[in-house]
Amino acid sequence: MAEPPSYSARDHHARSRQSAGSSNLGAGVLGATYTISLENSKAHKWLSMRVLSRSSNPTSPPYFYQGDKITGHVDLDVLKSEAIKAITIKVTGSTTFVGQEENEFLMIEKELWSPSIPLSDGSKVLKFEKGKFSWPFSISLPSDVELHDGKTKRTFPLPSTFSERASAGYLDYKLTVTVRRGGLKFNQTLAASFAYVPVTRPQPPSLMLQKAFKENFPIVGPRGDPTGWHVLPTVTIKGTLFASRQVEISCILALANPLTYARGSAAPVWLTMLGTDIQALDLLSAPSAVQLFLVRSLATGLDATTDMDSAERRTDNFFVETVSKGVFWPAKNSSKSMIEKEVSRKVLQGEVEVKRSLKPSCLFPKFTTRVSASSLLPCCGCRSKPCHLAGGISSK
Repeated sequence: MAEPPSYSARDHHARSRQSAGSSNLGAGVLGATYTISLENSKAHKWLSMRVLSRSSNPTSPPYFYQGDKITGHVDLDVLKSEAIKAITIKVTGSTTFVGQEENEFLMIEKELWSPSIPLSDGSKVLKFEKGKFSWPFSISLPSDVELHDGKTKRTFPLPSTFSERASAGYLDYKLTVTVRRGGLKFNQTLAASFAYVPVTRPQPPSLMLQKAFKENFPIVGPRGDPTGWHVLPTVTIKGTLFASRQVEISCILALANPLTYARGSAAPVWLTMLGTDIQALDLLSAPSAVQLFLVRSLATGLDATTDMDSAERRTDNFFVETVSKGVFWPAKNSSKSMIEKEVSRKVLQGEVEVKRSLKPSCLFPKFTTRVSASSLLPCCGCRSKPCHLAGGISSK
């Protein structure tokens, strides 16, 4: 028999980003102070960097939200007279792939001190005598960066930190202090990685879905609330039931609009099955027979931002993993097969968890992450290959 069809549908218009009124860390949203130091051979901490972070744990690496200012101090503890050419601090953002060099996409550098810049007491020095010195710093993180995507220069939102064990690629941010020395002496650096999280808020669902969530009412499916759902094209499963008769079941998967879901929430789904063979329909529509997965992909090639089917991508720069599994149950008032014009209909309601630990979706040159819901429909008792339904969503 012919292999069942498969498809992948994405709606990039539903990936709209809405600013959530980002707050300024330097304007009262205080956390712990993260401190990192350089020591000499005698364990003397001669260079330190103190960073104010949103983290409540002073031993945890700093993290910041969109719109935050990175503030803190750089401290120098000099034991004996020494010459220094300059002291700088910079913020960098870069992507790194296994076996490749680091690719920097963000760099903001500020000079804290040079012989032409006076100390806090107003004096200018050419070399530091014994004593302690400190410089405050404040660096604003941009919301966007302008980069080349292929041959075109475009503006992209600053992406979220992406650092997971055994990943094919990493997206990191660093805060680095550099002590520049003259002559043949080496420069010395003190660096701390930090996490960056864009601040976005999903658009609200339809009024009917909002009412159902708020008042704990049964959810109304696509037939009663057409604006509340993104309905994917129908997929037909054909096979032989118990080696005795041919059966054909039509499956329609719908995802709740808009296709942008907050991390730490559950994404509602709706599955409708239609067919003339009630026995086959009952077997296929058992909640345990349908598997729904949330799948995250990472594209790292030159075509990373291009919208194309996963089957068209190269396997050496496109990586897919399952991040959560959904559940189904019979929709209210649909426990029995409904018959319309000799066609029976079964309806399943479900949801898939969007884990809080899931990184936000990111459309970025050479580093794009996408999230999609993929449903696997096995033919229980039917001689047929499993059928896939897939729809793109965005996690925020």
